[in-house]
Order: sequence, then C-alpha cells, then structure tokens
Amino acid sequence: MITLSSDFGSPYPAAMKGVVLQSTDARLVDVAHDFPRQNVRATAFWLREVLPYFPPAVHLVVVDPGVGTDRKAVVVRAGRHAIVAPDNGVAIPAARRLAEDVEVFEIAVEDPASSTFHGRDVFAPAAAEVHERSRQTTSDGLSECSSDNGVEAFDDYPGYERLDDYAAVAFPDPDLTGDVLRGEVLVVDGFGNAITNLPGRVVADRVGDSVRVNRDRVRVEPSYAHVEPGERVVTVGSHGNVELAVNRGRGDDAFGVEPGSPVELSL
Repeated sequence: MITLSSDFGSPYPAAMKGVVLQSTDARLVDVAHDFPRQNVRATAFWLREVLPYFPPAVHLVVVDPGVGTDRKAVVVRAGRHAIVAPDNGVAIPAARRLAEDVEVFEIAVEDPASSTFHGRDVFAPAAAEVHERSRQTTSDGLSECSSDNGVEAFDDYPGYERLDDYAAVAFPDPDLTGDVLRGEVLVVDGFGNAITNLPGRVVADRVGDSVRVNRDRVRVEPSYAHVEPGERVVTVGSHGNVELAVNRGRGDDAFGVEPGSPVELSL
C-alpha cells in the first residue's frame, strides 16, 4: 500500500498517482489532499493522528512550501512504515507515533523535470521505489514483503544517505502549573472544532460542570450533542486533547480563535 497526502487539491494528485503506477501495482489510498495550504504544522498534526491506523505502508506526503529550494527530500523509516516527504519536519511527528526508533535518509535528487512540482518529479518516484524495494517475488509469482520489518533499512540503497540533522515539527507544550492552565489552538478541523494542546485529562473530572475559557464560563461535556444546538461546549476529542466546539456550529467562530490563538483554561 502507498498512501498519498498533500495540500494540492485537484488535479495534481492524479499526476503523482500516474507516476507511481508506472513503476508499481501498489494499492493507492488517499489520506487527504485538502490539508491547509503550505501549513506544515497542521499537516504534521493530522498525519500523526491518522497514519497509525494504517497497516504497514509507504506514505507519500507532499506539503512543501520550500519546493525548488535547497531543502532536502527524505524517506523516514518508522518501524514497519516508511514516509517519503520533504525535509521540513512534516513527517516526523507521525513517524515518532508509529515507532520509537526513527531513521531518516536523504534521497539523492538529480535534475527534476520541474522546480515547482516535486510531488510528481521527486517524491512519487521515490515512494514507488521504496515500495518495490520492500517486496520480493515468491516462486509462485506472488509478491510479499521482503522483510519482517515491513520496509528494509535504507543503508544499502544507492542514492540514499543516512541523515542525522533533519527538520522536525515540534508542538508547543502547555503550561499546566498554577490555577490557570495555558495552551494554544493547534488546528481547527473542518467542522470548526478548535483543537488545543491541553490534554483532556485536565477536564476529566469536570464533566457536567463548567470551566472558564479565556474568562468565559463554558460547560464541559463528553460530546457535542450534550448541549443545545448553537451552544458552546468544552469536550475531549478523539485525539485526547481539549476541544472548543459548538453543537452544530463552529467553535473557532464562537470562541474567537484560530490556529495559534492562546487559550486560558481556569478550573
């Protein structure tokens, strides 16, 4: 399996798929192609939450505001998975969620066909190559993984060099000391739910009660529908973090926040 993630919208992902399918018959699965444009941190967050639910795979990730510059192309080995991506840190949070030991290798890039579409000209061919190198053909013509680890180490791959100094997205830690907990909004999902970096455990014993969010009192409930339509709510999302939401509405608008906005939570 090769998964594909980008901020390309349409039709650019089709070109990447075409390039991959010239070299492999891998099953292609789209994760998303509408990640926030050129937003490396938001994409890194969502990949960290989504990719661990896949079986061993090669993950092709292209959110690349540095395309055409001297930023590197890398493949990240994370347990039985491999992530092919630009060296801007987008792959690292997901890789560290997938495996304790993460290895990063630079992919040699020689004169790509364009300086603006490395998804097609650099990363798609690399993903196909990594996928094919992880397979072997059995005596009955079937293809199977050539390593118990899903993907092999890349030390012996021509054109791949181990990289110790690589970019990594880091999410800010909340301040959980004192009477007022301080964090920030990491991302806003398509429903308008504002997902913070505050761990859900800080409101675990407040369900049915209320807390102050940036000085406004808001109820804590286990899900959106526990409050009336249009009413604000503090809840814990599937990712385990505190969410600022509205039942059948947009939490970012109702709370007046966006990614990066500070959040003060008073218990």
